[in-house]
Amino acid sequence: MTDAWAEIDSPIGRVAIRVNPAGAVKEIIFRHAPEGFRQDPKLTDPAVSQLNEYFEGSRREFDLDLAPEGTEFQRQVWKELTKIPYAQTTSYGELARRLDRPDAARAVGAANGQNPISIVIPCHRVIGSAGQLTGYAGGLDTKQRLLNLETGAQTSLFD
Repeated sequence: MTDAWAEIDSPIGRVAIRVNPAGAVKEIIFRHAPEGFRQDPKLTDPAVSQLNEYFEGSRREFDLDLAPEGTEFQRQVWKELTKIPYAQTTSYGELARRLDRPDAARAVGAANGQNPISIVIPCHRVIGSAGQLTGYAGGLDTKQRLLNLETGAQTSLFD
């Protein structure tokens, strides 16, 4: 059996969700799913529903099985990202310290940039050490909109 995909038109644009045959999320990306993708709403509906609730401002934590593909170090960084509380931010350096790798801020940044499960693994909550917004796969405007939603500067991205 192959992975299944779903697409949603979200307030931040097209979002594609890929899940494995067990229903664990492998990717959430800011583009269309591959041409001819397999749909299986039974597998993808939990992720679709939870993302829509997040965009509406009613969900602060996700309850999804995740299966990101990456190196051991990347998976460690992504796991640490899931510990950043809703509406809070941290820096690459702080993440490196939390991983007991204080000199690895650049490597943490690179792993953050390779995060395949945007939003649910909240790489948008990582900012520069001086508080500035830094790169984001969905663009800095999208990153700012997600942070605004979480901090209450915007109650719903559907508004």
